[in-house]
Amino acid sequence: MRAPRVHGRLTAEDLGLVINEDDPYSVQVGAYYAKARQIPASRILRVRLPVKPVLTPGEFDGLAKQVDAFYGKRVQGLALSWRQPYAVNCNAITGALTMGYDHRLCQNTCGTSRPSTYFGGISTRPHTDHGMRLSMLLAASDVTAAKALIDRGVRSDHTLGLRGALPAQVHYVRTSDSIRSQRHVLFPPAGLVRQLGIEVHLDETDALQHAERVLLYLTGRERVEHLDTIGFLPGALADHLTSFGGVLDGSHGQMTVLSWIDAGATASYGTTSEPCAHLQKFPDPQALLVFYVQGATALEAYWKSVRWPQQGLFVGEPLAAPFSRATNPTARAD
Repeated sequence: MRAPRVHGRLTAEDLGLVINEDDPYSVQVGAYYAKARQIPASRILRVRLPVKPVLTPGEFDGLAKQVDAFYGKRVQGLALSWRQPYAVNCNAITGALTMGYDHRLCQNTCGTSRPSTYFGGISTRPHTDHGMRLSMLLAASDVTAAKALIDRGVRSDHTLGLRGALPAQVHYVRTSDSIRSQRHVLFPPAGLVRQLGIEVHLDETDALQHAERVLLYLTGRERVEHLDTIGFLPGALADHLTSFGGVLDGSHGQMTVLSWIDAGATASYGTTSEPCAHLQKFPDPQALLVFYVQGATALEAYWKSVRWPQQGLFVGEPLAAPFSRATNPTARAD
């Protein structure tokens, strides 16, 4: 893939934090995140939302209006400190908050959806340049797991791509599930890329076992086994192409993105309604890697890798940036 050279990244000063005061998980995780990433009170929006899997369009409209009124042009991205709600009708909540709710998609979730103008681009100011406040859910199975997720994200900053360091391992996996493995046509060549500090593997297996220093693990399967044997690096990205990975209550019987987070990944992605096997609705394997190794945050790299993200739930610690350099700006109080 040919990707543009990108200079800079989002930092804590570009991020807003939204906390649901009616959700004890949200209150605890939001407070922990604000301290970990030094998010000032002036950029923390406290709302009251139903703690349930799916919002109605009317309920979402109230949230969207509060977000717009509170933040205006002040932030480029949002951290949402809850597990539920994760959807608005057939839209993922991150897709709806970033791109606006699309009611037409719910008439045929297997159809095309709104293209993201941010996909594959050079912008590091998504709201300024594209009118998109990129959003990501700080979701994990419980508060303890969410705090561990946040700690991994913070700990990952400036740790990879260093001269003389061991390479980070990138695993693109083609499984026996041919439909869910369609992304294999987008996999890059295998091999050591010394100048980036990564080693790319093209694996043919239903599940990796005993892999170490894993930065990226992309696969396609309804459920992925042996995650407890994977040694994820802080800042690792991992997801599996399946229909309902973003349905966090597990009501469809498929593995959700929370399994990746609980296993040690720092960000993941899954869809909240039936997308069918459109590759445009899932992270592009090369785009995700190329933008991340240039120093982008997990939030930016994941959003830049999905062409049709309306049904996609972006989960993780937004500001994790293992390939960034410490000379980048740090957070400041408003």
